[in-house]
Amino acid sequence: MPFPGAPDRYPRREEAVTYLTTYADRLDDDIRTGRRVTAARHVPGGCEVETEGGERLRTRSLVAASGSFGRPHRPALSNLDVFSGRLLHAADYRNPEPFTGQRMVVVGAGNAAVQIAAEPREAASVTPATRAPVKFTRRHTFGRDRHFWLTVTGLDTAPLGRVPRRPPAQPVLDDGRYRAALRGGRPDRRPLFTGVGGAKVTWPSGDREEADAIVPATGYRPDLPYLARLDGALDAEGKPQHRQGPAINVPGPAFVGLEWQRGLSSNSLRGVGRDAERIARRLAAPLTRR
Repeated sequence: MPFPGAPDRYPRREEAVTYLTTYADRLDDDIRTGRRVTAARHVPGGCEVETEGGERLRTRSLVAASGSFGRPHRPALSNLDVFSGRLLHAADYRNPEPFTGQRMVVVGAGNAAVQIAAEPREAASVTPATRAPVKFTRRHTFGRDRHFWLTVTGLDTAPLGRVPRRPPAQPVLDDGRYRAALRGGRPDRRPLFTGVGGAKVTWPSGDREEADAIVPATGYRPDLPYLARLDGALDAEGKPQHRQGPAINVPGPAFVGLEWQRGLSSNSLRGVGRDAERIARRLAAPLTRR
């Protein structure tokens, strides 16, 4: 279903919500909301899914389509767990007001990290801390959005080869303001701190500095604990084991909406439909042959 609205601007939150609810209303499906899945297990002929309320559903096939952003990623960073100041992931950040007059360190070099670090610079003293220099890419080229060019060049739909264990970091989409802000030292990017003790961080230079808040903007991971009983569906870190969607170590389950699943846009509204259609055809094939 095409996304409505003006094509030359980004949709607002309300527009995205309306799109999704309208899409769901048009489907001839039994959609059950408010039913968190707690477990999936193999049974003869397929899988059984159990929900939080004790409901049990049997199915020939199971597709985990909850995407890549269900679980905020909190990497082990230099004793961060003993930090006595305020520690919150970017997922819990809302606006700069609570940090007025404070010293704030934002960890990460992606879009969320740079945007959060740049937002409260008038109200707080902010430092983005990164392992490597921040990389930028233009949001618009020749007046058209980056996503437009990915689509017309075919890069958006080109199947990826073997996905690397650690996919490359995404550059920060910028219209020039964030690059200029970092170049001007507001906020002042620094190499990642080497230690944390109490309310102080230790920088690579050896200097120790007090911080009121540390905000890891370190991305997300799929949230799929309900697949733990399907041996081989997930690795030791809880990541899906699949090849372009279908699970590779266990029969039955498949995945949709994962980052780098088949192409650059596999985990976005603009690209997930192509992967979903492919998975649906694959799962329906045995029934068609019958």
